[in-house]
Amino acid sequence: MSDVSFILVYVNDVAASEAFYASILGRGAIESSPTFAMLPAAPGLMLGLWKRDGVKPPAAEASGEIAITAADDAGVDRLFAEWRAKGVAIAQAPAAMDFGYNFLALDPDGRRLRVSSPGAN
Repeated sequence: MSDVSFILVYVNDVAASEAFYASILGRGAIESSPTFAMLPAAPGLMLGLWKRDGVKPPAAEASGEIAITAADDAGVDRLFAEWRAKGVAIAQAPAAMDFGYNFLALDPDGRRLRVSSPGAN
């Protein structure tokens, strides 16, 4: 069985995306250039930011979300307040949904970041 160890996303501005993710993840890039940056996302998981106009072969737009799990509902509220204070765009305020309490934020490219706690309220 193979494990996911790396998530690669295409971005318009590597420096802006690197600063954004370093701010919300609380850890800086371990590799950085004008066209690519790599940050530790979680133990054993890296997040790569690749400048969109350099992707070979060119990639079509894709949609989806990057999911971030908080330990509990209070953790969701804490991250919501921290991110909002940092100026992160919020698309949905914290709300209880079938899969748990969560909020939805957007990265500099409009990519959806869903922060949730496990289970329903």
